[in-house]
Amino acid sequence: MSERKVLNKYYPPDFDPAKIPKLKLPKDRQYVVRLMAPFNMRCKTCGEYIYKGKKFNARKETVQNELYLGLPIFRFYIKCTRCLAEITFKTDPENTDYAMEHGATRNFQAEKLMEEEEKRIQQEREDEELNNPMKVLENRTKDSKMEMEVLENLQELKELNQRQARVDFEGMIERYREFERVEKEREKEEDERETKEMLERVFVKRLRDTEEDDDAEFSLPSKKSSADGGPTDILTADKPPEGQGTSSTGVKRAKSESWERSVGTLSGGGALGSLVVRKKPSSAGGKPPVATTASSTSPADSEASSADVSRSANTQNGSSSLSLLGAYSDSDSNHSE
Repeated sequence: MSERKVLNKYYPPDFDPAKIPKLKLPKDRQYVVRLMAPFNMRCKTCGEYIYKGKKFNARKETVQNELYLGLPIFRFYIKCTRCLAEITFKTDPENTDYAMEHGATRNFQAEKLMEEEEKRIQQEREDEELNNPMKVLENRTKDSKMEMEVLENLQELKELNQRQARVDFEGMIERYREFERVEKEREKEEDERETKEMLERVFVKRLRDTEEDDDAEFSLPSKKSSADGGPTDILTADKPPEGQGTSSTGVKRAKSESWERSVGTLSGGGALGSLVVRKKPSSAGGKPPVATTASSTSPADSEASSADVSRSANTQNGSSSLSLLGAYSDSDSNHSE
């Protein structure tokens, strides 16, 4: 199959290339080429933005009667992607760029326009100075004045920078830190003061509650039931009033003495309360008091008191030997009298 891959053609010996007819193509013939948009543009018809690098199937032609240093200039035709309006631009070999021609406006062209304006002003100035020496002197004076203004502005900027350089930033930071430290100390003192006030209020409240409890305890009378048998019941006895018996129901509590407040009052409700006898105060005649028992001297009263003592002793949890001994001694003393 190598014969199919022929690269050379056969030319007969009598071949004459001058005899081959040439195609007569027009000079403004257009070719279809594939290209990318050389710059950002905006369609004038619909306002669609066409970004740089977008691909188009464009028609290319040679611009007639335009050359730059013998180089031809080409024109390209593209269509808007939205409204299909025709947009044209051509090459600019003088500025090594492309120039917008019709159908759209070029974006981001401010820098280029400014450069073109500067070039135009410079060209006009050179044309004026070429034939007018006074214009040259005037332009030099303006340039000198502008240069002096620029130097003055530069000096002002330097002074301003020096003034700002004199600012002690370290000192400012230190003062700010000192201010923060003072604020923290003040907040800490306020917190401590508030805590102290709260503790004082709680302490005062506790003291008041304690005082109220103490007052309540002192205000309540220390009374004990006669049925409760205390350890000092045997030492308590009431003085029987004159002319009355010594029964447990008829015994009345005498006024407490100072020593009884510290030790405790002597109650006559116990089992052996009738055995303890108080000393009678001395009579007006100066005679010493005679020790008597709680019962009267009559045999009938002594028997009644003995019966009461034995009855009260039996009502408790068993009769003790001490109560029996007291009752026995009381009965003997009463009988002996």
